[in-house]
Amino acid sequence: MKTDLELALDCAVNVYHQYALRKPLDDYLSRGEFKALLKDTAKPFLDNTKPPGLSVEAYIEQLFTKADKNRDGRLKFTEFLSTLSLMAMDAHKRSHEDPKEPGHDHDHGH
Repeated sequence: MKTDLELALDCAVNVYHQYALRKPLDDYLSRGEFKALLKDTAKPFLDNTKPPGLSVEAYIEQLFTKADKNRDGRLKFTEFLSTLSLMAMDAHKRSHEDPKEPGHDHDHGH
């Protein structure tokens, strides 16, 4: 039986391929494919994770620009993974700012 993390990683690979293998048939995410992937699969997460004062559209654009290291206007899988990392870091940061998160304290030796 797979662990939660294994399932999440499998899901990330599968979702990437679901969107990257659209037209054109390649193994990259265009800006539009990337935007559709995040809006279709992570909209509530984006709403809760985006920096204050930034729209979801602007946040997606910011993520794409940061991830497109070689500036070719498309994301290969490793670049896509960097966006997931950026989103996870933003979510973690927001979790510390949310007073509704009881007991979310890292003051235990970390």
